[in-house]
Amino acid sequence: MLMQIRPFEPRDAVDWARIFHTAVHEVGARDYTPEQCAAWSPEPAPVDRVLERAQDGRRIWVAADTQDVAQGFIELEPDGHIDCFYLAPDVAGAGIGASLYARLEHEARSLALASLFVEASEAARRFFLRQGFAENHRRDFERRGVRIHNYAMSKTL
Repeated sequence: MLMQIRPFEPRDAVDWARIFHTAVHEVGARDYTPEQCAAWSPEPAPVDRVLERAQDGRRIWVAADTQDVAQGFIELEPDGHIDCFYLAPDVAGAGIGASLYARLEHEARSLALASLFVEASEAARRFFLRQGFAENHRRDFERRGVRIHNYAMSKTL
């Protein structure tokens, strides 16, 4: 599948919200209950909130298809934190995530970051383990009154 990895543009905000929400409810549903998915993403994020995030110093890359429509994204904060990493469910497992991650790691190394860290869902945990991340510990927490979990993970560069 042909994808171009490029920086996030304001026009990608609607796709960011769509990808995040559908990935949580379709991919996340393989490892989490419907109640947990609803607490994680009750509805697509408002475009203005996505645009606000994109202006806070994080770097966001998008995997865009041949029509230049975003099909996935990954975010790197200045301290090495990977905040969000989601793919449209119909392209998950096609190697696009690996391409996005490779772009992020290349940038992190060029910035001389010492390490990367992430709070990964069950599916993301499996991906990050394949990228050489260590699982530090499971994080159990509550979101919107629902118990959910993820994994604190890190990688030394």
